Amino acid sequence: MTKKRLKKRLKFVFRRRVLVILSLLGQIALFIFLIAGTGTNIKYSYWVLSLLSIIVCIYIINKHEKPGFKLTWIFIILVFPLFGGILYILLNIWSNPKKIRRALFKNISDSRNAFSLPGDYLDELINNHPEFRTQAHYLQEYAGFPVYGNTRQEYFPSGESFFYIVLEELEKAQKYIFMEFFILKEGLMLNSILKILERKAAEGLDVRIMYDDMGCFFTLPPDFQKKLAQKGIKTFVFNRFKPIVSSLQNNRDHRKIIAIDGKVAFTGGLNLADEYINAVERFGHWKDAAILIEGYGAWSLTLIFLQMWNLSLKEKDDYASFYPWKENDEPKDKNHEGYENCGYVQPYADSPIDKENIGEHVYIHIITQAKKYLYINTPYLIVDDNLLSALTLAAKSGVDVRIITPHRWDKWIVAITSRSYYRRLIQAGVKIYEYTFGFNHGKTFVCDDKVATVGTTNLDFRSLYLHFECGVLIYGSETIAAVKDDFLRILPASQEITLKDCARNLFQRIVPDILRIFAPLM
Repeated sequence: MTKKRLKKRLKFVFRRRVLVILSLLGQIALFIFLIAGTGTNIKYSYWVLSLLSIIVCIYIINKHEKPGFKLTWIFIILVFPLFGGILYILLNIWSNPKKIRRALFKNISDSRNAFSLPGDYLDELINNHPEFRTQAHYLQEYAGFPVYGNTRQEYFPSGESFFYIVLEELEKAQKYIFMEFFILKEGLMLNSILKILERKAAEGLDVRIMYDDMGCFFTLPPDFQKKLAQKGIKTFVFNRFKPIVSSLQNNRDHRKIIAIDGKVAFTGGLNLADEYINAVERFGHWKDAAILIEGYGAWSLTLIFLQMWNLSLKEKDDYASFYPWKENDEPKDKNHEGYENCGYVQPYADSPIDKENIGEHVYIHIITQAKKYLYINTPYLIVDDNLLSALTLAAKSGVDVRIITPHRWDKWIVAITSRSYYRRLIQAGVKIYEYTFGFNHGKTFVCDDKVATVGTTNLDFRSLYLHFECGVLIYGSETIAAVKDDFLRILPASQEITLKDCARNLFQRIVPDILRIFAPLM
């Protein structure tokens, strides 16, 4: 073997990814050894470990957490009483949520006033659309995400249409470009964007990219961050995957945000990888959705990015210094071309650290307010009793509730678990469809021609309770019709699931029921 090949082989062996995986396997092996080693004093260790598991169960029951998570852990401890309690402790002992929570709250407090710089549109929204008073009030007055007027929206029903508009808008950037994504993967999409970012950074713009370490663990080269830094692009890798068994590894940055000069912003289901624009094929045709907002509402997504950037790097940006509009540089109002019938928008973000399930509450508000119809796109359908009850009650109350999920899935175990919810929903009157052309990755709700949301939050435990997410609520805008039309357009390309389709043999019904026990961990 030549020295060059040997050097290359050693470099591979000691790459961070390999070391992380080996370290995790080592910890698991040590854990098994410690449990097995209790056999020398089995009498005493049995009672000590059993007592420990009981104490952990009492702690879990009284913890402020979703019932689904509690039931899963108690089930694990019941099945494995000797080491279930230790496993729970090991997964949580390394995390320090109180410290992170304090930093998060301080960051939110420091930036809260900046959200209201464009003015207060809540009363105007309530006067024009009183039916949305409770939802808008909750998001603005409690969660801190204001209602904005003077905001044009453009809905993208595919990654292809989204991609080309993104390139156009990036070329127009004059001061800064902020990007936050779960997955980056080298290819046509990412490389095309990076060429523009490199040029903009050379021109003196403030260009920042933040991406999740877990999402990009196998999709980016190890020197990616270094290469971007050399091109003048600031980067941050969110929540680096450490070789330590910890519950904090579950808290991933699943947001997708592009903010340009504080005037234009994008969000939705699309990551920066070629399958999202169907440049390569994975699981058939990739169906997704995204939204552009131009005007006051874009400022909110800009601040949501800056909050995370400052939390991660412990920086102290002057938020107001990024505010784009001066006295003579206001965005167009509703009387200008392109801004007619734009209604109102309310961008929002969700964090697993503060224990306030904003994404779930947005969805529940829309479900409970529905009078005529509710159409939902989601790649996964693994929900807790709150959402399940809300969906079934809406259908039982005469609302036309329809949900489109993928027919070709990216994770078979998640697919089986998702399909285990079909029977109860269909029995209540919910219509379930599977997109037969490929993978439906969009996350959209649209209701009664009055309200819609486009964002990053899936209908599963991870998105709703464990990940950092974001989205845009739209009230009384023509864009709502575009979201609805997109749903109706792919309905003929989707197969309706009936109760007969859900009828399976005993084995096929038991397996999904068992998997549902572990749904909060998927």
